[in-house]
Amino acid sequence: MRWPDPLFVRRSTSMIRILAGFGPSSSLLRGPQVQATILLPRRLSSISRRHAQVEKKDSVSGPSIIDAAVHEEILGSSNNNNAGPKSVTPESEEISWVPVLPHVLTAAMANFMFGYHIGVMNGPLESIARELKFEGDTIMQGFVVSIFIVGAFIGSISGGVLADKVGRRRTFQIDAIPLILGAALSASAQSVEMMVLGRFMVGIGIGVNTSLVPLYISEVAPTAYRGALGSFCQIGTCIGLISALVIGIPAETDPHWWRTMFWLATIPGVALMAGMQVAAESPRWLGKIGRWDDAETTIEKLWGKAQVDVAMKELRSVSGSQGVDDEVSWSEILSKPYFKVAATGSALFALQQFAGINGVLYFSSITFRDAGITNGMAASAAVGVANLTGALVALSLMDNQGRRKLLMGSYTGMALSMGVLVLALEMPGDQQLAHLLAVGGTLFYVFTFALGAGPATALIIPELCTTRLRAKTMAVSLCTHWVCNFGVGLLFLQLVQQFGLPAVYTSFGVVSLLSVAFAYSFIIETKGRSLEEIQMLLNPEMLK
Repeated sequence: MRWPDPLFVRRSTSMIRILAGFGPSSSLLRGPQVQATILLPRRLSSISRRHAQVEKKDSVSGPSIIDAAVHEEILGSSNNNNAGPKSVTPESEEISWVPVLPHVLTAAMANFMFGYHIGVMNGPLESIARELKFEGDTIMQGFVVSIFIVGAFIGSISGGVLADKVGRRRTFQIDAIPLILGAALSASAQSVEMMVLGRFMVGIGIGVNTSLVPLYISEVAPTAYRGALGSFCQIGTCIGLISALVIGIPAETDPHWWRTMFWLATIPGVALMAGMQVAAESPRWLGKIGRWDDAETTIEKLWGKAQVDVAMKELRSVSGSQGVDDEVSWSEILSKPYFKVAATGSALFALQQFAGINGVLYFSSITFRDAGITNGMAASAAVGVANLTGALVALSLMDNQGRRKLLMGSYTGMALSMGVLVLALEMPGDQQLAHLLAVGGTLFYVFTFALGAGPATALIIPELCTTRLRAKTMAVSLCTHWVCNFGVGLLFLQLVQQFGLPAVYTSFGVVSLLSVAFAYSFIIETKGRSLEEIQMLLNPEMLK
């Protein structure tokens, strides 16, 4: 297989070039969302039936669940008849996922905007460049696309501070402002400077959201369904991408359609701001600042009355050891016991990026073209369907198999995909077979990425954090993500030109295998455990 011209790659893959992080993502537009909602009851009901067995057996790999003595300390119970692990959730009461689902879907709308704003630049970039008079300037075209990442880096930092100061709900609403204004500014841009400013503002909003959405969902979701509901982060991104592709179809014939696409991007921003006005605040954040009555009311609303006593005892125990509204400074994250979690989160996102998601997506349109699929829309749609299919499968497995196992399986599949792609690139003779292997390897890579490396990475980091440092740790981890994202995008073509695509893909496979080893050695299983249980497991000194 021949290597493509870099300029062609830059122009033909502007959307998939920067897709990473929460993952690549079968129906179109509203179809996947409806499909996910229809499939969810069956999958969550199955999760519910297995949940009691998970908590009884706790047969997952990694450190075991908190023992009975720790539970005695947390709950103040005098009953110590059972010597083994036991659950703090009453097994006789089955928690419903229905009350919390609207709040999760509202938050996931922010990830929908993430996917949409990635996809919105895919088709009409050349029309934008022509109308704003920077056509042919590949540096400026790259800058218009990459300024989004710079804004996201800044947003990641500011989002952690806001989420701790004003709460999760209000941060969503404040964050909607740059998303709305940035989209409107881009839609009405009369110069490249206005377009750059608009994309920068949108990037700030996306940077806040990419850390805030998994944080919020992890704090409001019941333990039994936290993994499945957390998968909506990735599903939202996938649906946003596919929506942008569908809405962008008229841009192939209408050179001004891109303005309509940006105006449409303001609608979900307004919907997010309005939806968060009635959404529940995180009970963990309410307890953190001492609003216990509000936290109790929220828990009853989201999880049911039967869960209130146990959940409040856990929250008070953890918050009591930390102090009400005892803030963590940025420098404190570098000290024990906080540094380990921040370093783990940063390492997970770095491995995710260096495992090659950007590179595979960067060359996917070329791979499909060489295989005879010359329609760029069809290539992007195939990647999007593989992405979304993986995300939906992850939804059903996250609370069944667990985050750790999905991470390891996902990276194993990605390493195998890299092997197939390298084989296709180096295969002599039968070029048709090589092209088919390349297409299959690409789609399988995206599918396996969406199974674990995409959604589980974003979900497991807030689960490992204590409430008082959760927002800032997510901010630090996402900053690492955006830096690595930018670095891979900047250096990828140079590395391909210097060492060849097979060598670069081989390095991605090696990183994927290292990621398997990292997950096996350093990640504990969090399924079936409340956030407070995990805090006590990782920080037993909190009980002293």
